[in-house]
Amino acid sequence: MYIAGINLPQPPPQWLEVLVVLSTADYFQYTISKMKALAVISESKGGRIRPESMPPTFLGRIISPIHGLAIFIPPLIYAGALALNRFQPPEWMAKFAFSDEMLDSTWKNALRAVACVASFSLRRFTNSIFEHLGDQWHFIGRREKSRVVKTGPYAWVRHPSYSSVLLHQALWSIMFWSFVPLVGLGITAFAFAIKMPIEAESDSER
Repeated sequence: MYIAGINLPQPPPQWLEVLVVLSTADYFQYTISKMKALAVISESKGGRIRPESMPPTFLGRIISPIHGLAIFIPPLIYAGALALNRFQPPEWMAKFAFSDEMLDSTWKNALRAVACVASFSLRRFTNSIFEHLGDQWHFIGRREKSRVVKTGPYAWVRHPSYSSVLLHQALWSIMFWSFVPLVGLGITAFAFAIKMPIEAESDSER
């Protein structure tokens, strides 16, 4: 395998799929464990969610589950299928894959590997979001001891966690070389566009 004129040894054929599965599993393991820990901290320090701060409409109540499913389902299905198929892409994946004519296999694999590394690297940014959000964490609604977070990433972006999620979905599309995560990204972005005004209205009533 030649990259930039250098003859590199050919890695095992499954190495990239293993990396994809590991980086995907790492994201979900870290995110879920962090949210569980924050849920306990938020409950004890920030208080319970005020019932009157919850969305009154049906759409407002289901918007978080909608984007949650759009975020979780595509990568879990893809990573699970790879792991169960001994890290060989099942045939059905080819139906949802980007065209091989976009890049030759060497550059495609290199781009996918870079996306996996970027996914690992984003943990630092995600951790900073969780650390600064602290006891105010919740999917939607205000805590009894509510406050507007304006430190860390929140000093620059109003919803850094949303930005992180959308970026991860874009990376999954490259990692799995499939447009399916982009469909999930579109659904998630649409859900966030509905959810942000609801949260802004709730913040104005603090």
